[in-house]
Amino acid sequence: MKEKVIKKSYEIAVEQYATLGVDTDKAMETLRHIPLSMHCWQADDVSGFENQGGTLTGGIQVTGNYPGKARNMDELRADVLKAKSLIAGNHRLSLHEIYGDFQGKVVDRNEVEPVHFQSWMEWAKENGMKLDFNSTSFSHPKSGNLTLANPDDAIRNFWIEHTKRCRAVSEAMGKYQGSDCFMNLWIHDGSKEVPANRLKYRRLLEQTLDEIFAVEYKHMKDCIEAKLFGIGLESYTVGSYDFYLGYGAKKGKIVTLDTGHFHLTESVADKISAALLFTPEIMLHVSRPVRWDSDHVVILNDDLMDLTREIVRCDALDRVHIGLDYFDATINRIGAYVIGCRAVQKALLLALLEPSHLLQTYENEERLFERLALQEELKNMPWNAVWDMFCLQNEVPVADGYIADIQEYEREVTGKRS
Repeated sequence: MKEKVIKKSYEIAVEQYATLGVDTDKAMETLRHIPLSMHCWQADDVSGFENQGGTLTGGIQVTGNYPGKARNMDELRADVLKAKSLIAGNHRLSLHEIYGDFQGKVVDRNEVEPVHFQSWMEWAKENGMKLDFNSTSFSHPKSGNLTLANPDDAIRNFWIEHTKRCRAVSEAMGKYQGSDCFMNLWIHDGSKEVPANRLKYRRLLEQTLDEIFAVEYKHMKDCIEAKLFGIGLESYTVGSYDFYLGYGAKKGKIVTLDTGHFHLTESVADKISAALLFTPEIMLHVSRPVRWDSDHVVILNDDLMDLTREIVRCDALDRVHIGLDYFDATINRIGAYVIGCRAVQKALLLALLEPSHLLQTYENEERLFERLALQEELKNMPWNAVWDMFCLQNEVPVADGYIADIQEYEREVTGKRS
C-alpha cells in the first residue's frame, strides 16, 4: 500500500475518532510500548535442546509437519528475530527450561543453572529483548501423570528441585536485563479417571508450592498457571483454575490465565476484573482453542477483542502482562508468529480507540440504548487506517506486506533445512 494513501486514510480516521474524543496518536503511542512475550516453542514445535528428537508427553501435542522447523539454537534465534522484524514495537521472549544452552552435555532438569542460559541473556540484550521463563515438567522420564503433586517423595522432590532452580535462573535473567523476569509454573498433573481423593493431591501441591516459593527474589515474579485437562488426563486436574486462583489470592502470586485452558463457553475476559481485585497482577497466555485446548494460531476474533477491551477498560495495562502460547506445525512457523502477534496488537488498538469515557457516561446515566448503539457503531469506525499508520510509523510491513517477506525467508532459509 502506498504511503500517500495510508496517510490520507489516517487523516480521515483522525477526524472521525476526534468526534468521539479519541486521540489516535495517543492510542498508537500506548500500543507501541506494550510488550508481548513471544513464545520460543512456536519455532521448533516444543522440541527444545535437551532431548532433540524426543517424543512430547504430559498432555502436550503438536500437529503438523510443515518443513523448515528450527533444528538448533542458532536457527531458532534467527527465526525469532525474523518474526520480530515484522511486528511493531519491542517485545520479550519466553523460554522453557528445555531450551537451555547445554553445549551438548546431558544436564538433567534438577541440575539446571543460570549458566545454561547465559548465552540467551547476552543474545537477548544484543537484540533489544527481555526474557521470561518457564519450568518444564513434561516430556521427561519422571513426568508420568504426577510431578509436583506426586506422593512419591523421590519424584516429587526431583520436580521441586527443578522448579527451585528455574526460579534461580529467572532471578539471574531479571537481574542481568534490568527488568523483572516472569517465571511461569505449569504442571500437567492429573488423572484419566476421577481419583478416590481429590483433596489429597491438591493439599500436596499446596505444600509443595509453599516449599518452592520459600525463597524470595527481587528480580523475578512467580506466575502460576491452571489447566482444564491434559491429553490422557481428562477427568481430574490437580492445578485447576479454582486451586490456583485461591492460592494466588492467598499467597500474593500472579495467576496466569491461558485462554485455551477453560471451557470453550467461558469468558476469559470476564475473569480479568475479578482476578485484579485479589491478585497483584495477571499473566495472560493468549491462545485459540478450537473444540479443546488445541493451541491454534491467535487471530482477531470476538474472544480476543473482548479480552483486550477488558484490560484497557480496567486501566490495567501495567498489571496485565501478555504472552503468546500456541504451536502450529501445519503452516509456516514464522508466519504463525506474525499472524498471532499482530492479531493481539490489532485487538489492543481497537480497545485503545474505544471512547470508554463516553460509554461510561451513558452507563452512569442509565442511557443503555445509547451505550449499546455506540458499541455497535464503533464496529464501523476506520480503525484499520490507524493500524496501517501504526505499522508505517514503526517500519514494519503494512497490511499483507509481511507475506512476501516470509515467503522470501522460506525460500532462502527455512526451505533449505532438511
